[in-house]
Order: sequence, then C-alpha cells, then structure tokens
Amino acid sequence: MLELANFPLLLCTVFNIRMRSQSSSPKPKLVSLFCGAGGLDLGFSQAGFDVCFAADYDKAAVESYNNNHPGRLGHVIDLLDTTPQALYEKVRSVCGDESVLAGIIGGPPCQGFSRGNVARSQDDPRNKLVFRYAEIVNLFSIEFGIKFFVFENVPEIKAKKNNDLLAELRLKLSENFNIFEKELNSRCFQVAQSRRRLFIVGVHKSLDLSRFEFPEPSLLREKVVSDVIRGLPAPAYYAKSIMPCDIPYHPNHWTMRPKSKRFVTGVMPTGGRSFIKLEWDKPSRTVAYGNREIHVHPDGMRRVSIYEALRLQGFPESYVLLGNLSEQVRQVSNAVPPPVAEEIAKSVMEQIM
Repeated sequence: MLELANFPLLLCTVFNIRMRSQSSSPKPKLVSLFCGAGGLDLGFSQAGFDVCFAADYDKAAVESYNNNHPGRLGHVIDLLDTTPQALYEKVRSVCGDESVLAGIIGGPPCQGFSRGNVARSQDDPRNKLVFRYAEIVNLFSIEFGIKFFVFENVPEIKAKKNNDLLAELRLKLSENFNIFEKELNSRCFQVAQSRRRLFIVGVHKSLDLSRFEFPEPSLLREKVVSDVIRGLPAPAYYAKSIMPCDIPYHPNHWTMRPKSKRFVTGVMPTGGRSFIKLEWDKPSRTVAYGNREIHVHPDGMRRVSIYEALRLQGFPESYVLLGNLSEQVRQVSNAVPPPVAEEIAKSVMEQIM
C-alpha cells in the first residue's frame, strides 16, 4: 500500500482562475450539486453561466473549489443527510431572487455503478444519491422555476443489472422535464483522454423543446498525451514534510516515489490495473485512479503526477487542488473535464436560454 500523508491546505503560492469578463446582461445562475473540485462548473462558467451555489460532501474538494472559483460559493453538505427543502432554503438565502435561477448541474457519485469499483453493489448507499438529485431537481422546478438540469454519470449506470434503477430514475426526472440522453467521450472534445460518460439533460416541459442537440465532436486533430504533458520537468516525490512551495513548477506536480523494480526497466506487465503505462501518441486511459492504480508515465520510470493528471483532464495550468495526496487523487479522478462541460454548456445556452 502507498503511504499518504496529509498535504497542507494552506498554499504558499495562490493560483487564481481568470474568469471571462461579465457581459452587459446578467448571466444565467446555476446551482451545482456534487461539485467536487469544480470541473463541470468551470466549463459552464466559461460558457457564460454563473454558479451561485455549489455543494459537495468532500471537504478537501470544496476547499479546492473555493480556491479556484471566486466568491467561496462551495459548501460542505452531505445531500443524503440534507432534505431537499433544507437545501432549497439555503440556496435561496445565498442566491437571492428565485426568478433568476436557471438550472442545476451535477454528477452524483458513481462508485456504486462504476466498473472500476470491484466491490460495487446495487445496495451501495451512494446509489440513493441519484434519486436525491431527482428530488432536488423537481422541488427546484416548482420553487425556483428552473429551466433545465444536467446530470453526469458513468455509462455503466445503463448496465442490464441497473435496468430497474435507471427506469425509476428516468421516471422521477421526467416528472417536470423532458429528458435527453447521450454518451460522450472526452477524446472527441479536445481532451487528451478517453473518458466515456453518460449525460442526461432535462428541459422543463413548459419550454416545449422536443429535441436537444448534444455537442458534435471537434473537427480538430484529436489530442494525445504528448500534447499536454511532454516536456514538463520532473515532479517532486511525496515526503511527509513536503510543502506546496517545495514542489517546483506547480503545487500539484508531485507523485509517489517509484518502488517497484518495474520502474527501473520501464517495462510494465500486460493486464491488470496497477501498472497501466500511457503512450505518448495516444489519448490517456480514463483518469479514474485508486491509490495504487495511478497510470504510469510514458517513460515508464514513475507514475504520472497529480498536475499531469489535471492536464490530461483538460484543466487550465493555473488550477490547483488542495488536500493530501489521496484526496487530490480522488478529486482529479472524479472531475468532469472542463472542455466537455463547456461544450455541453454552450449547447444548453444556445437551445434553452
């Protein structure tokens, strides 16, 4: 097992995202549920939306969110322990006039469905969060008059064993919304990673939109690993005493010190999950790591750094995750690639707003 020590939340250097300038008209306001470190929100912000409230149960992820998004609008909330009505009251107190709230975005935790979770089970309590999401969407459609929602999850939610669960979810999401579904792969949207995810867009029935057009794949050359991480300096290796300012180049450019003899030769075994080696001229495998499953750098001498994983996810260079190493691994693994989020947001803006 890898030994992971606490990574101080206080950064020696502060990195901030420069958001796009305000337009002359007010931006449509959003609520973000299961916001994580903010990849989905970043894409929607870049497309012209304004997230006025974000929530996640993961404290380190919320700290990362607030470190990169202005206004400290991320809140630590366990939505399984918070009623939709209580959440409504809190959102109303923060976002103000309910008439300007346009929609809800978010991806409930997918570990209960993910193929990467060998211990997944239909009885996983996290599976209940998809129904809580539906409850919140329906309440907010009544109280706030939201026009749409965007739901993201792993495509395995559509597996045969989940048929009953998905049918119930679709039924609940369809109470007030027409729903549209499509599986998208990040590699089609200028992200140097193959990452398949299911997106469900709900459009309020009052808008009478009979069809929602999801974004089309980019016509540009597909990005590969070398496009985003080749030429980076060597990362720092984990140590108990390391501080963010001790890490050269970027506060997240660190990884575990290689211990296996395989890292001496750079030759990795075929099969298994622990030693998947990336290739320079291909998109990365899906960034969805366990602590011993962080992909091996293409040179074969170490695993990729957290910063390199962020780049493979399509985050800007200035984005910084907080928390200890294992918390950063979880955050980058759970994130929606911002370029994919931005393309979906553009489609929403053009067709619904």
